Amino acid sequence: MQTKETIIYVDSLQDNFDQIYVCYFTRLQRFAKEYILSGEDAENIVQDVFMLLWEKRQELNIQISLTAYLFSLVKNKCIDYLRRRLVAEEYKQEMNMKLSSLEDMNRAFSSDEDLERFITDAINKLPKRCREIFVMSRIEGKKYQEIAEELNISVNTVENHMSFALKKLRIELKDYLPILLFLTGVVK
Repeated sequence: MQTKETIIYVDSLQDNFDQIYVCYFTRLQRFAKEYILSGEDAENIVQDVFMLLWEKRQELNIQISLTAYLFSLVKNKCIDYLRRRLVAEEYKQEMNMKLSSLEDMNRAFSSDEDLERFITDAINKLPKRCREIFVMSRIEGKKYQEIAEELNISVNTVENHMSFALKKLRIELKDYLPILLFLTGVVK
């Protein structure tokens, strides 16, 4: 069901575009700023929405009120913006971790013995059974089935212990993970 507002604006969108812009721009910008926090970015989002509205004016068939339609467009643009920011922030954190790892590498690993000691210390922090299974798998090279038979446990239990061990080692070695992966191949 179309409202009177939709019929008036959609039927003559091109003729009334300036009025629509003036009527909605400030409200849409305030709405966007509530989520984006940056006035400049909120303004850019609303500008993008109006640019889209103008470019698609011939094709639009709005089935809801123009107000709901515009706010929905702004909401979706805000979601896209926040997702991109989240990905960029995660990338930035990952790059900082790698930079820190490379900087720490000189201090932490002056010899092969230092590297081996560092890995051994991390493995020794694992719970006893978990450490035993990890060593059998990754250092002794045994298959999960062999470990399960030797320890009289299920393969699923071996998998669970290995998953836990790898998770704990990733946390313990997180600052050095890139170089350890390259040098040892122990933690995957």
